[in-house]
Amino acid sequence: MSMSNNVVKFARFALAFLWIFTALSSTYLSPEIGFEVLATAGIEGNIAKLCLYAGSALDLLIGLWLISAWQLKKCYLLQIIAILVYSILLSIIDPRFWLHPFGPLTKNLPILALLYALYATDQTE
Repeated sequence: MSMSNNVVKFARFALAFLWIFTALSSTYLSPEIGFEVLATAGIEGNIAKLCLYAGSALDLLIGLWLISAWQLKKCYLLQIIAILVYSILLSIIDPRFWLHPFGPLTKNLPILALLYALYATDQTE
């Protein structure tokens, strides 16, 4: 399977936007949503702040890493792991997110497919 360089770059930058925007919205635009989800699991106070800001930092790191184009296969693997961990945790905290009309969990399936395609076609290293 082969993808053109332009398609790969577009996919990378689209994913970078997703990760960076998620980091910024989780931290600055609407952190109350993240705190509400964490409170559902009984995670509140300083532990909730640590979880929210650590997750946001990871999201920002992934987005910037994608833009840098450095060791992309490792970056794709980290994204797959992060998405799987986030999905498992959110499924445990509130499995109703699988039925949410905006698809906070279901959207992860096509993102994982895209990441697999990028990983499988990456010619670097």
